[in-house]
Parts: sequence; C-alpha cells; structure tokens
Amino acid sequence: MDYVKPGEVLGSMIETGKNKANLSILQLLVKGFLGGAILAFATTLAFTATQQTSLGIVGAVIFPVGFVMIVLLGLELVTGSFALIPLAVMERQASPGRMLSSFGWVILGHLIGCAVYAVLYGLTITKMGTDLSQPLVQMLIQTSEAKTLAYKQMGGSGLALVTIKAVLCNWMVTLGVVMAMTSKSTAGKIAAMWLPILIFFAQGFEHAVVNMFVIPAGMMLGADVSMADWWLWNQIPVLIGNFLGGVVFTGLMLYVAQKGSLRRGAKAPVTGAEMAEPDGRALSVAGERL
Repeated sequence: MDYVKPGEVLGSMIETGKNKANLSILQLLVKGFLGGAILAFATTLAFTATQQTSLGIVGAVIFPVGFVMIVLLGLELVTGSFALIPLAVMERQASPGRMLSSFGWVILGHLIGCAVYAVLYGLTITKMGTDLSQPLVQMLIQTSEAKTLAYKQMGGSGLALVTIKAVLCNWMVTLGVVMAMTSKSTAGKIAAMWLPILIFFAQGFEHAVVNMFVIPAGMMLGADVSMADWWLWNQIPVLIGNFLGGVVFTGLMLYVAQKGSLRRGAKAPVTGAEMAEPDGRALSVAGERL
C-alpha cells in the first residue's frame, strides 16, 4: 500500500530536518534560488488564470503546481524548513546554528531567484518596458501595494493582521510538506500536498516566498512601495508569522500528537525518484525536501 503511517511520517520529518541542516551553502543557495523562481512562476500562472476567468478560486486550484514541482525535484522552501529543522534540533540531530544558517542561505537564494524571475517576467509582460497596458501589470502593482501600504495604514493592527495571516498560511504550507510524506507513490504525494496549498492561496494568506516575488515585481513596475514598506510592513512580520505557524502548529503539535508512535531512524518513503548526495547516500523525494 502507498499509505505511510504517522509514526513513520514523524520519523521522516526529523530525518528530513537533519538532512536539510547539513546541506552545503552552495546547495542551499542553488536549491533556494530554484525554489523561489519556480514558486514565482506558479504565482504568475495563478494570477493569469484569475485575470482570465475573474475567479480567484481558479488561480488557487492551479497555484499548487509550483509547490509540487519543488517537492518532487527536492528543492528548498524556507517555509517548509520552519516545521522540520526545529524538530531535528529538538532531537539533537542538528544544532541551532546549523538551523539558522540553513534558513539564512535559503532565504538569500529565494530573494535572488524571485528577483531574476521578476525582471524577466516584467520585461515579458511590458514588451521590454514599452507597454504597461497588460492587465497583469496593474494586478502586480495593486497586489504589491495591498500587501504593504494597506497594513501600514492600519498601524499596529496592520502588523498584527499580517502576522496572523502568515501564521495561518504556513500552518497549511507545512501540512503540505508533511502530507507529501504520507504516500510512497508520486501520484499520492501530488494529491496529498495539493489540498493544503490550495487552502492557503485561495484565502489570501501571507507567504514569505510568494511575497519575495510579488512585492518587488510590483515595485519594478511602478508600485508606490519603498524598501522600508516592503520589509517592515510585510516581509519581516510574514517571515516571523510563517515560522510560528510552521514550528508550532505543524512541527510541535504533530510531534506531541505522534511521538508515542515515532519510529526512530525512520526514513522518508521512497519513490522512483531519488536523489544521490555526493557521499553516496540516497535520499527519497520526501526525505530531504521542503
């Protein structure tokens, strides 16, 4: 059967966190770059579908394709790491220093990947900067301003709101990461992880990596958003909220709920697609991923 029992999943989560914490800086940067760029691709695809159909739910149904690609290719999203590496630290299989280093290098990779895609996509939809009439140009500008200036106008309540929306977002995103570990088949993984990602995107919650693309892209296209607006009123509180949502509501709660059935040394379920590390270790798709 494809189904993987909860105790094995918890063991895979811890093993995954340990493996991620031990990746080299180059691996973290490259995997973070690709993860950020692919999620940006999925975001513009979702925006395109929403613009063409005038139905936000259509974009939400499509958006998880990027997440699926990242998981199956063994790339990095720091939001997923927020639920996994802390468990490895708790189990003394990774150090706090390695955890923070992993977060930092992956975030840098995301920023570079999202910026590269933002520039290339911006040139595409503006016909090399000569035409700003494309509806997606205005959509990106409006979204960039809504994700920053709208919270700024609310003051302290805005900071609380954006943080809460970030907590709710990564509660679902990290569940997507874990759900991918509940099946041994590629089809099962795709179906399981699709649902939580659809839930977060459809409700407009705040995802740090999506915002690393959307807000700068809007700024490049003319949004009235400053670097301070971006980081103070969105990026920093969203990273904090995503961390809390991942580590508390997924990592710690599943650990408490399932630790009685934890299978020590459990490896992530293996599919046909495995990654071989330089030292010869084979790591399954779910075992070293988000």
